[in-house]
Amino acid sequence: MKNIQISLWDEHRSQISQQWQFTPPAPIQIGRSPEHQVVIDRPSISRLHATIGYTSLRQGVGYWEISNHGANGTFVNDLSIERVLLTNGDRIQLSKAGALLTIQLDVAPVPPIVPCEHLNNPPQTLFCVHCGQPITIERQIHQYQILKTLGQGGMGTTYLAWDAAKLLVLKEMNADMAVVPKAQELFEREAKILQSLHHPGIPEYYDFFVASGRKYLAMELIHGQDLELYVMERGQVTLAQAIDWMMQLCEILGYIHQQQPPLIHRDIKPANILVRTIDRRIFLLDFGAVKEIGTLGGTKIGAPDYMAPEQNNGQPCTQSDLYAIGPTLIFLLTGRNPADFIELQPDGYRFNLAAVAIVTPQVQALIDKVTQRRSRDRYLTAADLAAALQQLSTIN
Repeated sequence: MKNIQISLWDEHRSQISQQWQFTPPAPIQIGRSPEHQVVIDRPSISRLHATIGYTSLRQGVGYWEISNHGANGTFVNDLSIERVLLTNGDRIQLSKAGALLTIQLDVAPVPPIVPCEHLNNPPQTLFCVHCGQPITIERQIHQYQILKTLGQGGMGTTYLAWDAAKLLVLKEMNADMAVVPKAQELFEREAKILQSLHHPGIPEYYDFFVASGRKYLAMELIHGQDLELYVMERGQVTLAQAIDWMMQLCEILGYIHQQQPPLIHRDIKPANILVRTIDRRIFLLDFGAVKEIGTLGGTKIGAPDYMAPEQNNGQPCTQSDLYAIGPTLIFLLTGRNPADFIELQPDGYRFNLAAVAIVTPQVQALIDKVTQRRSRDRYLTAADLAAALQQLSTIN
């Protein structure tokens, strides 16, 4: 059984001016006539404007229903009605801009929920097998529940987080970086860039916010492993696999290079390339160093062992991202630091992999071309490099 409370708001709709309470099955007549149970003496109200009745379905269970009788209409939650069931919190207007009533229904008590104790879960389980909720929550940031720390770098810390419906990655700017203007600029730029990019090889942007003076970026969680850890744990990969992954990377780079204005990632290296476990697809991570073509240069950003000469001088271009594919291939095929294979040649310092059996002359030629000192001597676009890699795969 549900009692009903009807509240009448003043003409400015700023506060409640009168209230009535009724117990089922009392019929309720609303209007200007003084004999009604709810009397509202306003010009737009009919003598009998509306009635509210209670229908009992079985013992203790029933519903309230309102019917219109007014010449100027009755509106429930801004919709004109002739007859409709009432629910808790409904707003009733007697005529379009007339008297405003709100409805409060008594709700039957709900049995208390006994919290799950998360017992007998397998080790390292994040979510309880009984209730489906996180077992351990380290802390809460905004609406995100932090389950564990994924990694920490100079710029920020990444967490595995839960947002009621999905797992995601939450990136937090480190406290010492929050006072560095350039660091703030890069962090905010990453959020802005990710929000504008929509590609199956780039994690999806979810949110950017500030909490307790720190900036946060929420993005899609990709289940996999970056190529640096992959090679460190499993050893070098086959030539066919390395070529396939670099062709996928070229497709992603082609997409960001074709934005308007074009974007340069500036931090292509194995640690920022993730292979998804389920299908071995490649994802490009960490857009914190991204630069738009046409903006001022001068800042040196990137990994030294993977950085093109012009990028080292603070003047990167789209071919700088392609340059990094050369040393990345070397790492994948050898499991060693690309710098180990640099030697002084007549035309300057170059990569020499003649002693590496897996590196055929054709592979060496591709690495030579993509790592030329002058950007104009390299492959001009990611599509050009992808085509060369495709041809290489047919030869080998």
